Amino acid sequence: MAAFLTADEVATLTGRKSKSKQIEWLRQQGVPFRVTATGHPAVLWSAVDATAKVQAPVATWSPRVLEHI
Repeated sequence: MAAFLTADEVATLTGRKSKSKQIEWLRQQGVPFRVTATGHPAVLWSAVDATAKVQAPVATWSPRVLEHI
């Protein structure tokens, strides 16, 4: 599998054919991407792959005395 979605896959994901509209949709949806030198959005598969592992937030320590404030 390639690291990036193809142009057709980005069009299918966004429902848009225009690269500016694709970029607008990706921004609105919070999908991380980069713009290539040709102005097309480049989306990593891991950004949209539901099976990708999501790292859990790192738990931070705080003293128990602060729990009662």
